[in-house]
Amino acid sequence: MSKRKLTRQQRWRIEKIQAERTKRASRNDVDDNAALGAGEYGPEREGRVIAHFGRSLAVAASEDGAQYRCHLRANLESLVTGDRVVWRLGEEGSGVVVARGERSNVLERPDARAQLKPVAANIDQILIVFAVEPAPHANLIDRYLVAAEATGITPVLVLNKIDLLPDDGGELKVLLDRYAALGYPVVEATIQRPDGLEALHARLTDSTSVFVGQSGVGKSSLIDRLLPDEALRIGALSEDSRKGTHTTTTARLYRLPSADGGELIDSPGIREFGLGHLTEDEVTQGFIEFRDHLGRCRFRDCRHRHEPGCALLAAVERGEIDPRRFDSYRRILESLNNPSR
Repeated sequence: MSKRKLTRQQRWRIEKIQAERTKRASRNDVDDNAALGAGEYGPEREGRVIAHFGRSLAVAASEDGAQYRCHLRANLESLVTGDRVVWRLGEEGSGVVVARGERSNVLERPDARAQLKPVAANIDQILIVFAVEPAPHANLIDRYLVAAEATGITPVLVLNKIDLLPDDGGELKVLLDRYAALGYPVVEATIQRPDGLEALHARLTDSTSVFVGQSGVGKSSLIDRLLPDEALRIGALSEDSRKGTHTTTTARLYRLPSADGGELIDSPGIREFGLGHLTEDEVTQGFIEFRDHLGRCRFRDCRHRHEPGCALLAAVERGEIDPRRFDSYRRILESLNNPSR
């Protein structure tokens, strides 16, 4: 069934009511909430969506982190994991979400019809995981960085399985130094050493993070170590729902078991995300070292191939842009124009 289309006036009224509820819940207005609490549901409270099961949500209460099963009001647009919400607790222990707070950002991925679908919201950083084995390819890392840059969410490179590195770091150290020189944070990790996750823990502190990366790089092993009770928590929620969790697209937010805080959003649906929905201009902007040179080409419609007066080509010749990154950029553009390649 298609969603009911709202008029501009109806949408404005809904947004106004939601804003009032959000403001009321944030200040814990006792008088207003007492009046609302006289019915089936209690006073308005703040919370955060930690999982999504069809029309049912798992919401963590802001005041104590307790989790409740909640339903959506019919006039609310789709919510995703990470959304900040206003909700009310019912007499049976379940609740209803009545408003959504403003989003700082949204992570989206293309669905089967190539339409962008929101997966998670209010994320601080995307952790791009690669490993010593399987050997990482710079072009694949560049693809993840471009995709992350397009979201406006800070990307962080995580090199896993560093216990397999040679003493001098080998070619991977050269690769890491190249990205670090561009300003990208680089974190090394391994589950084979007692202190192997200290740098990763520090990076996750007091932030909401998501993991992405190709298969085999050890994302699941890292998540299992960071969240030792994950399987138990997922099983309990799925059993309670009995509706399935749509595991390929549904994200779940976990609070890290640390006094320093931090949250991790895990979902197979956002561990890998492509570039097919991006334009050539968006890919170009995704190479951060290009930005100072863009707009300086002789021709406004320069495509940075062989055009005379191309500012990017000139920057490559001067050594201001690494030729390997520029070659990677060209390969990405070629793949957009020829998806089979």
